[in-house]
Amino acid sequence: MSVNVRRMACTPEQVFAVLADPWVYPTWVVGASRLRAADSRYPAVGSRLHHSIGVWPLVLNDATRIDEWDPPRRMVLEAKTRPFGSERVIVDVKPRAGGCIVRMEEYPHTGLVTLIPKPIADALLHVRNAETLRRLEWVARGRAAA
Repeated sequence: MSVNVRRMACTPEQVFAVLADPWVYPTWVVGASRLRAADSRYPAVGSRLHHSIGVWPLVLNDATRIDEWDPPRRMVLEAKTRPFGSERVIVDVKPRAGGCIVRMEEYPHTGLVTLIPKPIADALLHVRNAETLRRLEWVARGRAAA
């Protein structure tokens, strides 16, 4: 399981405003190349984002499902990467003076990705999610400034 923690100069509500907007998903999620559609109920529990991952011509169409939505505290996702399996992603946000602390946990959940040795999976996810959290903060701060 990979865990990243980032202190952000924005409020939990500002972070969740980004998480609630499906159309900015490819802006902050490393590896997401485009959003194809979002369920009209998004971000309700059970709703999905239909996105693509990768770089053309190696692009896979996939979906991410909301399993828990408790703004401005917690979000849990199941992100599929067919044909390889799925990952569980947990985002916890806590207010702190002058901003918030965001903790992102991700781990292989089903399929072939569970066969990747844990130290390798954790290292790859850690690097990716450090950049993902950096982008999430930039988007949240940019939206707040606008």
